[in-house]
Amino acid sequence: MSATTTELPTTAAQSAPAAEPHRRARGERGPLRTALLHGLLTVASLVALFPVLWIAWISLGPDKTDYLHPGDILGKMSLGNYGFVLQHTDFLVWFGNSLLVALGTTVFSVLVAATTGYAVSRMRFPGHRQLMWTLLLTQMFPIAVVIVPMYTILSSLNLLDNYLGLILTYAGTIVPYCAWLMKGYFDTIPVEIDEAGRVDGLTPFGTFWRLIMPLARPGLAVAAFYSFLTAWAEVPFASTFMLSSDKYTLAVGLQTYISEHDAQWHLMAATSVLIALPAALFFYLVQKHLVTGLTAGAAKS
Repeated sequence: MSATTTELPTTAAQSAPAAEPHRRARGERGPLRTALLHGLLTVASLVALFPVLWIAWISLGPDKTDYLHPGDILGKMSLGNYGFVLQHTDFLVWFGNSLLVALGTTVFSVLVAATTGYAVSRMRFPGHRQLMWTLLLTQMFPIAVVIVPMYTILSSLNLLDNYLGLILTYAGTIVPYCAWLMKGYFDTIPVEIDEAGRVDGLTPFGTFWRLIMPLARPGLAVAAFYSFLTAWAEVPFASTFMLSSDKYTLAVGLQTYISEHDAQWHLMAATSVLIALPAALFFYLVQKHLVTGLTAGAAKS
């Protein structure tokens, strides 16, 4: 009886199935790979944030040489640089000029790029492929090559030292990229929507404006963000074409802090932080559309 009882657990243990080893699902990362990935992302984030934090820290130092001794700023930090920039410089004038140029460039460039991208995406007119490749070809020329011809053209049109001339110049560099971007996004919108608009009696422009444009908000957000940032932070064209100090944009006005014998680094740092704030606000307003707009149409554009 005791022998039989002793053999039962042994038999049960032998009959139990062996535990299978854990098989990693497809796409599942191991702990070492996950830790390495997070480490790389952390390092990349620090590299991206360091210049911004450094400028913000330098802007709190009251002396123009504090950037040479950043550790001394902690005991004497203040917001005096920001008060001086806002009250004793032409910052507000530069800000208004930049805002006018950036918003004008954004509206004009997005409208032209959207109509161009829609026409190429939906209409098969002679030379529509050559048009897009021509637009892409214009992006291969650096600013140093085109700045002299552009200066001559604007001078002949009496558009030097003129906001309209600067807006048109920026649009000429922005529209080709945005047109490609919008064309790829319009390719993802079903053609049946255009056909439904025509059935309802809408004109081609009415279909584009009332049906397609609302669906293309993510693509429009990316185009607007790119246009705004390009016009907001551009230096070579603005410093060459805007000749009057009362028409300087922020990027050009920032250079006035540097002279032949002196450089007001603390004021430049404070102004740089103030310049970055509108761009950060614009990014916050459109950020929910950016990922969708950047990825949509990637396979079709």
